[in-house]
Amino acid sequence: MSTVATLFRRHVPDVPEDVDDVMEHFNDPNWDYRPASPTLSTESIDLDRKGRAYTDSSRHSTSDYDTESQAESSGYDKTAAETSAYAGTTAPSKSQLWRTGTHEYEDDSPYPEVRAAVSNMDDPSLPVNTFRMWFLGLLITAVVSGINQFMALRTIAFTLNTLVIQVITLPLGKGMAYLMPKTRFNTFGYTWSLNPGPFNVKEHTVITAMGMMTWTTSFVLSTYIVQEVNYAQDVSYAYKILVNLSSQFVGIGFAGVFRQFLVYPASMIYPGTLVSCSLTNTLHRTWGVSETRHISRIKFFFIVMVAAMLWYFVPGFLFTGVSIFSWACWIAPTNPTVNTVFGSLTGMGMGLLTFDWSMISIINNPLVSPWWAEANIYACFVFIAWFLAPILYFTNTWYSKYLPISTTTPYDNTGLPYDLSVIITNGTFNATSYEAYSPLFLSTTNVLTYGISFAVLPAAIVHTWLWYGRDIVRQCRQGLAENRDVHSRLMTAYSEVPHWWYGILFVVSLAFGIVGIEIFPTGFPVWAYFISILIPFALMLPTGIIRAITNQWITLSLLADLIGGYVVPGKPVAHMLFKTYVTWTSEQGNSYLAAMKMGHYMKVPPRIMFAAISVSVFLSSFITQAVVDAVIQHVPDACTPLSVDFSCPSNTVMAESATIWGAVGPQRLFSPGKLYNPVLYFMLICVFLPIPFYLLARRYPYSRWRYVNIPVALSAAFYFPPTTGMQFTSWFIAGAIFQWFVRRFHFRWWMRFNYVLAAALDAGLAFGGILVFFCTGLPKVTLNWWGNTVWMNTNDALGMPFMMPPPNSTFGPTQWS
Repeated sequence: MSTVATLFRRHVPDVPEDVDDVMEHFNDPNWDYRPASPTLSTESIDLDRKGRAYTDSSRHSTSDYDTESQAESSGYDKTAAETSAYAGTTAPSKSQLWRTGTHEYEDDSPYPEVRAAVSNMDDPSLPVNTFRMWFLGLLITAVVSGINQFMALRTIAFTLNTLVIQVITLPLGKGMAYLMPKTRFNTFGYTWSLNPGPFNVKEHTVITAMGMMTWTTSFVLSTYIVQEVNYAQDVSYAYKILVNLSSQFVGIGFAGVFRQFLVYPASMIYPGTLVSCSLTNTLHRTWGVSETRHISRIKFFFIVMVAAMLWYFVPGFLFTGVSIFSWACWIAPTNPTVNTVFGSLTGMGMGLLTFDWSMISIINNPLVSPWWAEANIYACFVFIAWFLAPILYFTNTWYSKYLPISTTTPYDNTGLPYDLSVIITNGTFNATSYEAYSPLFLSTTNVLTYGISFAVLPAAIVHTWLWYGRDIVRQCRQGLAENRDVHSRLMTAYSEVPHWWYGILFVVSLAFGIVGIEIFPTGFPVWAYFISILIPFALMLPTGIIRAITNQWITLSLLADLIGGYVVPGKPVAHMLFKTYVTWTSEQGNSYLAAMKMGHYMKVPPRIMFAAISVSVFLSSFITQAVVDAVIQHVPDACTPLSVDFSCPSNTVMAESATIWGAVGPQRLFSPGKLYNPVLYFMLICVFLPIPFYLLARRYPYSRWRYVNIPVALSAAFYFPPTTGMQFTSWFIAGAIFQWFVRRFHFRWWMRFNYVLAAALDAGLAFGGILVFFCTGLPKVTLNWWGNTVWMNTNDALGMPFMMPPPNSTFGPTQWS
């Protein structure tokens, strides 16, 4: 059978042939069958088209990396020309456009996002497993993870993220290539050198992956802080390090099972990973190279990065009001209605705008996520936060008018923040104190967030089975070599990581966890431990697919709160461990898959990537634990309200979560007959919600129904509160500009600069945060003027409710238990 016949083998015999091609891809909203933008022509493209990446005679090209992709292939150009030629006559069917594009992209990705960021060529001779890679990778792992963990404990902090790592790695690598001797050594028959040649893009990619897996702080460290500081427990080092290592590696062990579903297929594009690929390729391709026809991408990157870094001084220090831009509240600072509707901190955020990139990108970078995904999320936010929540709030449902409309803080029946210490005795829940004190009340948007968060995962399972069930079954029978994608074909040159490697890693991590929770009286039974790791395993495929195609995280944190409250009721420590394993296993597993996809795009040998990530995660576990222990032992009042510099914000969140869900428990909040029980009906509604939209997409495959993604839309709930309409609307506007308008009408510019711009804005924000910290935060420099205080002196900023209970009285039920 010919290649063409194989490529277009019919799988949908009951529909016309021109619809069959559409049905092959209708579950992939990133696949675009429209003709090319009218602003494109074959004469206007000068993005240095790469040669064929895969031929019968030579699988790999040894030419230098050329990372710039032509905006549209000749197939798409031809399609555009044909479309013009057919003006006034019968235009070709959409499936003809689709088939044309598919044939042309056999040697490149069919997705313009991928072509804009990733090369379709490979040079297997580039050295990767080098002394330079290991030295820089482990050095950066140690320094970045240590600094980030230290700063996470501080009240005012900055973060070194992956983009910072990418930028600082290049001069370090180039410097080592220039300074290190090129002498070759022979060790046990293996020839190696401290300097095997120029610092290359693959070494840079591995170092970036090591940083990607270790720059964030682990959940379990907050658990230890709560045990030692809040519950005054003497926690052994063996327990801490065993559980730490276990929680870090169980997810990586799981992830190996899902490579063929979440890494190999071309449709799993990972938009966030494309930003890292684009930046790495840009830095290497244009290093020391000048361009005369237009501004080079590396020059564009550094100009935007420096501008963004300097601009951050304005919202970060000089005029913080442009960050919390609640302009209507400045006019009427004590009006409850105005502050509820326009407030940007505890209100609905209908002030709409902010000029702080840290606020705009708080959801994610709007220049990265696909436009259709952003539209889904914003539509859900508008319905929940601007339609449903105000109805519930202003009708005083759940006594909500006695609280702010949008906040994560729990309250008691006097309208004050809930004193969690009253109901905890020796680290366990005291029911008598709870009954004597007060029931726990949540803000309107917080209640809705919990309800939707409980529902999004069942909806994700249904959505995945409907839209991707056939693909999953087919992919079970396929390996890397069977994927038609050019990047998968190029990766067949390298040995894959055997499944038994992941199996050993998982078994050892599992054993570490069992030993850890048994040598210390955590109250966390082994059977509950197994449940906590089976949940993320069962959900890794649906959550991974959503992240891979939309760049949206489906976190399991709130689901872990709900289930953990029923599995280990009245045991805050056990609840924190349950939540750690559910949440962090999923986070690490999905992060590892994203890192492997980056290696897949950049043609890094998978076994080297696996080894480098494993070693870096192992090292960072010890370093971050040492940092936490040092701060707790040597800083007076660390992680308590008495500390000015080391208040440990994440510890406060974990302590509140442990008390609300592990002590009070969901049975006192959401069980039948309890105040917030009705929100559980969201689970029943949302589990069926993907079905009608799937049927509509099947019936009308060319329509916009195929862009409706219920789990992605519901993921908006993971961001509010504390995110309000100010951040959501600014994020949506930025996405509309770049991911819809520029991509649609200025596609050539978008192909060349969009991902570079996204990386530059994020990197500028990170470096700006560091600069502001060292210039103003560390020396405690303040600027006290109207622009920095006007937003603080409002009901919105003070967290004032719409109305107060009468003096010396309470609101809510008179009996609770």
